[in-house]
Amino acid sequence: MAPITEFISITDITGPQTLSRFNLYTSMDVTVIPVPGTSTGDLIKTIQSMAATDLPDGYSYEFSGISREEVASGGQTTLIFLLCLIFIYLLLSALYESYILPFSVLFSLPIGLAGLYLFVFIVMMRGTGIVNNTYVQISLIMLIGLLSKNAILIVEYAIQRHQQGMGVVEAAIEGALARLRPILMTSFAFIFGLMPLAFSSGAGAVGNKSIGISAIGGMLVGTLFGILVIPSLYIIFQTLQNRFSKSGKEENSHETQQA
Repeated sequence: MAPITEFISITDITGPQTLSRFNLYTSMDVTVIPVPGTSTGDLIKTIQSMAATDLPDGYSYEFSGISREEVASGGQTTLIFLLCLIFIYLLLSALYESYILPFSVLFSLPIGLAGLYLFVFIVMMRGTGIVNNTYVQISLIMLIGLLSKNAILIVEYAIQRHQQGMGVVEAAIEGALARLRPILMTSFAFIFGLMPLAFSSGAGAVGNKSIGISAIGGMLVGTLFGILVIPSLYIIFQTLQNRFSKSGKEENSHETQQA
């Protein structure tokens, strides 16, 4: 047996207990907390702009944890919204057997979505910590389906009355009046059902309030103003549909006479 001092020399030095590494590079952790009223997306953009100008040569940055997932999935939000709208459009085209009438439903959605952002902006200005986060975007996708349901009820009833010989304007008014009560009942039942989320407290309160307040705002504005806007949109697109259908029938009859 040989003593280990015959092979190595030991020297006492001072150094850190642990070395933090990220992707095999020496790193250090920096935790950034946004001020109230600032979203995480704005904070990420600020960090990226500051790092591009202030970091010295040889230094770089990377996001980790939830921030890394948010950066990776940030470009998917627009794609998800587009897929939702395309999916609704295709379903309505098959339901109405028309490529024009579904726009009377789709063009009514921005009213409710504007109400969502209006309520979020009002609450955000009060400094309650609610911003345009993932929970608000979940409410946005949910509202696309719920607000479409209200518009479908009116447009479907108006189409049936128009097919029975009623004028376009009369059919739109009849559809709005006939579906007013069920739309108000279901919409306000949904709104009151979200009240516990909007006034929640304790652990997870920010997420619950984000979903509750945004969904309540979008549903309230979309219901109150949608009742007035949806019949007008139906009149516009049903008139266009009638014109295209009439011109198509005239062309077919003309070709038949020539044959």
